[in-house]
Amino acid sequence: MNFQERKTQETNIRAGIRIYGTGSYSIDTKIAFFDHMLEAFSKHSLIDLELKCLGDIDVDYHHSVEDCGIVIGQLLRESIYPLNGVERFGNASVVMDEACVECDIDLSNRAFLFYDLARKDLDEKILQGAILDFNVELVEEWFRAVCMQSNISVHITLKRGRNLHHIIEASFKAFAVALRRALMRNSQISIPSTKGCL
Repeated sequence: MNFQERKTQETNIRAGIRIYGTGSYSIDTKIAFFDHMLEAFSKHSLIDLELKCLGDIDVDYHHSVEDCGIVIGQLLRESIYPLNGVERFGNASVVMDEACVECDIDLSNRAFLFYDLARKDLDEKILQGAILDFNVELVEEWFRAVCMQSNISVHITLKRGRNLHHIIEASFKAFAVALRRALMRNSQISIPSTKGCL
């Protein structure tokens, strides 16, 4: 398992991942809903994840959520590249009751995030609201931090849904499954690019 630490005046994080694991996890950020989402990510990606975060959650959850994304993204980049012998592309649509979220991934070694969880039935430009005391706008901050640090291109789109918990959890699970599929080993593929490197 690869480990990273990040210490700032706002957070103190130690995290480790094993990308070809069993989906085992030990997660403690003191943010219950966020812990639940990271557990879902680990379980469905089959990436083993250990994470301990002490953050200034008395101020806001923003620093902890974003910095955890930074550290996880850095660990993914170190574990994935240089890319060799894997599918590279992954896709998943995950349903949770009335909600369905799709995620498309390219292990391109180029960072990009398209994030559209707008509830078009309510004509909202962004997903807004809170689950208990967790502001759902932080979900986009986590995904952006992961993508920018891991050099992964990710598109996350809400196909339908109304329940905030279902939508957010489906997005983490869709990302996890798409990433697992992109990382699937394929002996027929060496470097999955006509460029000769990724």
